[in-house]
Amino acid sequence: MIENKSKIPTAKPSRIRDADKVGIGTTLKKILEIKGADEILFKYSVPCMSCPMASFEIGKLEIGQVCKMYGLDCKKILKELNGL
Repeated sequence: MIENKSKIPTAKPSRIRDADKVGIGTTLKKILEIKGADEILFKYSVPCMSCPMASFEIGKLEIGQVCKMYGLDCKKILKELNGL
């Protein structure tokens, strides 16, 4: 009998780490769960932080959409958020 010695596919370590990173599709609600993230969002004047209506949509607002809508530098914001 011949045994099948094929490798069982596993995720690369970098992919596992990437799952925890903040990306353009990450919601503001998820971002605000990160300690210190609110300071970065205020630093870059993300308007949703002071908008009373945002509290109703915070679970749906994605950082990429917000940056595009308000002309914010998404790459800089994401870099700082992922540095926390």
